[in-house]
Amino acid sequence: MKNIAVIGAGTMGNGIAHTFAQSGFNVLLIDLNEKALEQGLATITKNLDRMLSKAVISEAEKTQTLNNITTFTNLSEGVKTADLVVEAATENSNLKLSIFKQLDDCCPKHTILATNTSSISITQIAAATSRPDKVIGMHFMNPVPIMKLVEIIRGYNTSDQVTKTIMELSKTLDKIPVEVNDYPGFVANRILMPMLNESIETLYNGVAGVTEIDTVMKLGMAHPMGPLQLADFIGLDVCLSILNVMYDGFKNPKYAPCPLLVNMVHAGKLGVKSGEGFYDYSQSKKAETVAQQFLK
Repeated sequence: MKNIAVIGAGTMGNGIAHTFAQSGFNVLLIDLNEKALEQGLATITKNLDRMLSKAVISEAEKTQTLNNITTFTNLSEGVKTADLVVEAATENSNLKLSIFKQLDDCCPKHTILATNTSSISITQIAAATSRPDKVIGMHFMNPVPIMKLVEIIRGYNTSDQVTKTIMELSKTLDKIPVEVNDYPGFVANRILMPMLNESIETLYNGVAGVTEIDTVMKLGMAHPMGPLQLADFIGLDVCLSILNVMYDGFKNPKYAPCPLLVNMVHAGKLGVKSGEGFYDYSQSKKAETVAQQFLK
């Protein structure tokens, strides 16, 4: 397995592309938006420069990593030689189903089709293809070049051989793969998202303020980042999408998103990416200033 196509040049896509390229794979980075590709490559270069400044990599390794990446705005052209495709598009089931139907038509018969979805059913995605045995979940954590975990999610029809191949491949990326089964939210988000949602409920109910909630969890539970800061970092729209998938999948009210979260997403307050969420990021990307609406 040498040629890895990555679909989507956003935060997760460029991180996945960076990781594979740094490990010596030929990466085919695909995005319909030329500007998104430029921004993705700029982010990869910036992150490599940071690693270079810390002596984690050499100048030669930085150059080789960038040389290992080829960009495409045409999906069929980008995947025609792929041994593995990792889809990292927006967390939207209709979009992913459409992409996988196209991939099934365009990719060689041997190509394994993986999705970086954090919550959507692998079995549902695989049903859009004629190769459900070759469809699998590879849920990387953000930031991809740094975080060690990869959730490997087996769909109902994913073969043992494909699962073994992807588990071993993940290890070559210096990652730690963990195999899980295909249920809404998998493991990471099934546990994480209710915690984030409960933190938002705690704020919504006036139990404590933004800084107070985050401080309790950081100092009391040894979390490196408070839950409200983490929600901002993930993106409140992404949190809402994942909670909705789990609520639809389980029909259990404990997964119902907090009204405050819903309103913030509707208002465009999405966290770091929009410049404001529970914190104000207009001056700094660090969670140093609580958003005006939450100031007492």
